[in-house]
Amino acid sequence: MARPLILASSSPYRSALLKQLRIPFECAPAHINEEAMPGEQPIALARRLSQEKAQALSPRYPDALIIGSDQVAECGGRALGKPGTPERAAAQLRASSGRAVHFHSGICLLDAASGKQRTAVETFTVHFRKLSDRQIRRYLELETPYDCAGSFKAEGLGIVLFEKMEGSDLNSLIGLPLIRLVDLLLEFGIDPLAIADHGISGGQASSSEK
Repeated sequence: MARPLILASSSPYRSALLKQLRIPFECAPAHINEEAMPGEQPIALARRLSQEKAQALSPRYPDALIIGSDQVAECGGRALGKPGTPERAAAQLRASSGRAVHFHSGICLLDAASGKQRTAVETFTVHFRKLSDRQIRRYLELETPYDCAGSFKAEGLGIVLFEKMEGSDLNSLIGLPLIRLVDLLLEFGIDPLAIADHGISGGQASSSEK
């Protein structure tokens, strides 16, 4: 691919997912305010943040295609952020016990040169088992998912917390809706199969990330 592809994120989870496409890309963190606006709903928040992340890197990469993505978890109409601490993670899992949690993953592909952009939101729903405090404590001890919205890692031991899952793309639950991203790349005239493994350097960090 002649033009650079930039993932506007420092998340190791999103970088690992994008590597599945085996196309060359670089990562660069997008520093934006991620707080919700008054009255802003979780789906709208995920859409806006994914757009703002891509747009934030546009001046720095004026000839690039930039991928912005953000995920907002929702339970009972309330957004769940990254817990950060064991106490908050335990509280999130207790609140999710026996309930459905919806994960809204925004994805934006921006052509920095022309300003053209396309944005979508994929929703993936997780139905939690009824969890005891003992199970919650043990899970947090084993996996420490304090940097994950919803306080679990679906690609790891978090799977034991669920009764069932509903959605079209499991990758969106982890943090990057790859199926929808491929749709957007094709819309921009980029076929991932045509460029897979060509000069691949996928996931290398920018100097500001190291």
